[in-house]
Amino acid sequence: MRLQLNGPEDVVPHTRHLLVDRADYATSPRAEASSHEIATMTDTDTSRSQQSDSPLRDATRVANQVIENVEQVIVGQHDAIEHIVIALLGRGHVLLEDVPGVGKTMLARSVAASFDGEFKRVQFTPDLLPTDVTGVNIYNQKTQEFEFRPGPIFANVVLGDEINRAPPKTQSALLEAMEEQQVSVDGTTHPVPQPFTVIATQNTVEQNRAYDLPMAELDRFMMKLHLGYPNEAAETEMLGDVVGQHPIEELTSVATLDALTAARETVADVTVEEPIRSYATRLARYTRENAQLGVSPRGSISLLRAAQARAVLDGRSYVIPDDIQTEAPVVLPHRIRTESSEQDARELVAEALDTVYVE
Repeated sequence: MRLQLNGPEDVVPHTRHLLVDRADYATSPRAEASSHEIATMTDTDTSRSQQSDSPLRDATRVANQVIENVEQVIVGQHDAIEHIVIALLGRGHVLLEDVPGVGKTMLARSVAASFDGEFKRVQFTPDLLPTDVTGVNIYNQKTQEFEFRPGPIFANVVLGDEINRAPPKTQSALLEAMEEQQVSVDGTTHPVPQPFTVIATQNTVEQNRAYDLPMAELDRFMMKLHLGYPNEAAETEMLGDVVGQHPIEELTSVATLDALTAARETVADVTVEEPIRSYATRLARYTRENAQLGVSPRGSISLLRAAQARAVLDGRSYVIPDDIQTEAPVVLPHRIRTESSEQDARELVAEALDTVYVE
């Protein structure tokens, strides 16, 4: 059985104002070598050049392997899967929001299963306590000392399922771990395993029984994705595949934690030239000038990191305007507060992409 969904409209790339040629954003070009210099290049020089390209090729390969692996379970959500992998490479966290039953949890599980790291799930409920997430100190009568029992937050990939079902005090237990990569319990700081990523889900129905995520927590998610219902053909095919073992049960890891860590380091080294940085800044400023609450500096940083990861996914060591325009619709809107709805925030980001030019 394969779960088939439609791609969300809000992840369609915006490429209206690509005013600068891609080559302008490449890393500083080497001086053109003469034919004599090329002929006399040593084997050592050639080997060194190949080695310098290897981390980028490896990172691109890891990203695409994970995407292909997840698509064995989730079909029709290529853009959303790409965005989640980009968040993983960019050291970010992801919030999946939609109605029940469209595959949010299955998508998160499939991504986590693609790595050989530790995966833990937290089912958020109204009676969940902060210590149920972070862990607690327990007194050991034999040693007459307190011992720390780590909670499910101590994993490489943490799935926070239906996070908006828990009260704000419990939701806030994630804040320190998401931003500082550590958890403090009874005055003692405990680092979380590395690499570390939170994938949270929340439903958009029965809001009277849910708790809105505070802006401080929303801002810590690199991106927020909406999946949507499957189309008629996809849902019909899905119903024909309900008999038999679910494909996620046969899903195996295709990347190691070391490979993910190396890919993250490669992403961090991707070149971002000043015009690109200025473009991201002016997009953020546009939202601040046209909304009650605009994109924070943390949001600008998240946008650049997502753009760097997008560049690696495309096999480039430098960011171009396309990368910013592709990631902005999923990185920026949830950080914006308007007078009415989140739809207005998404429209404001689209307006910014139409209005702000690359200089």
